Amino acid sequence: MEITLTVNGRAQALELDPRTTLLDALRDHLQLTGTKKGCDHGQCGACTILLNGRRINACLTLAAMHEADEIATIEGLAPPDDPGALQAAFLHHDGFQCGYCTPGQIVSATGMLEEARAGWPSHVSPNLEAEVALDRSEVAERMSGNLCRCAAYTGIVEAILETAEQERDVEPREAAE
Repeated sequence: MEITLTVNGRAQALELDPRTTLLDALRDHLQLTGTKKGCDHGQCGACTILLNGRRINACLTLAAMHEADEIATIEGLAPPDDPGALQAAFLHHDGFQCGYCTPGQIVSATGMLEEARAGWPSHVSPNLEAEVALDRSEVAERMSGNLCRCAAYTGIVEAILETAEQERDVEPREAAE
């Protein structure tokens, strides 16, 4: 079937089997290999992308379902020679080791920061109607769908908190002792 996907701001015409996942369309047909195939079951988060600004696992959806949607991958967040604030914070805080999960972590963190800015509470938010204040437990909960086998979680959380603080839209705070 013929389909046109809008990926990182560009319309991309493809000829796909209707059973092709969005992940496979991105990786195998558009050569956007930053989005990783980890578990292929939606459990690891390595394939996280932004779909109309919301984070999803690309392995769990069919490409044919997203012709009218805006898709953003790690390649669309910032050019390689000019990393964004979140990417720079990941480097500064060693938010990666082997790097396999890093694109999914960064894309998920980008979506998570937008959710927090919009005031969406999480499972650990103390007040469902108050402004979202990011702390380590809030970030850990919001990022729980993204696994890192190298256990770089401390650096990942620090990078996200630093970025949130820099953006000043969400006020990070330390966890209550």
